[in-house]
Order: sequence, then structure tokens, then C-alpha cells
Amino acid sequence: MNADAAPQEITSLVGREVYSNNGVFVGEVEDVRLDLDAQAVTGLALVQLSDELFASRVESGKGVMIPYRWVRAVGDVILINDTIERLKDETSEEAVA
Repeated sequence: MNADAAPQEITSLVGREVYSNNGVFVGEVEDVRLDLDAQAVTGLALVQLSDELFASRVESGKGVMIPYRWVRAVGDVILINDTIERLKDETSEEAVA
């Protein structure tokens, strides 16, 4: 791995919007979690979260950490598995039960 290229790649994640596979806005990357021994990104710290997905679970102004293994693609935006959308479905089911 080129040592000069790595920091540019990692910092380029910060500020990108995150969407689910289904096109639902999840949040914006504020920071990354690194495993220095493995030289790998292990998580994404998200802020400006979707109210639709997180309003009942995360206090306003707070963020969440998602595992990097959920990431499906990185381009102009970051696409993650629709796993995050299941939070919304679980909340809806709890309200009905």
C-alpha cells in the first residue's frame, strides 16, 4: 500500500453522504474508525442522521457508528446494506405490538 495514498483515501470518506441500497438517506460521514494493525477502516461515524430512520433511537445532534462491513460501494456517495432500514421497520413493529 502506498503510504502517501492511504491518508487521502481515508480522508476522502469524510463529508460523503451515506445511502442505503434502496436509496434512503442515512447520514453523513464525520469520521472513520481505523484498525491500525490491519491498516483498515472498520467503521464510519455518521452525523446529520436521517430523522426517518433515527428519530426514536438517537438524540438530536448525536451520531452513530456503523460497521464498515455494511459498505457496499464508495463513489460520490457511500452505499450501505439496507440493514439500517430494518431499524425503522423494527420501530414500527414495536409501536403496533
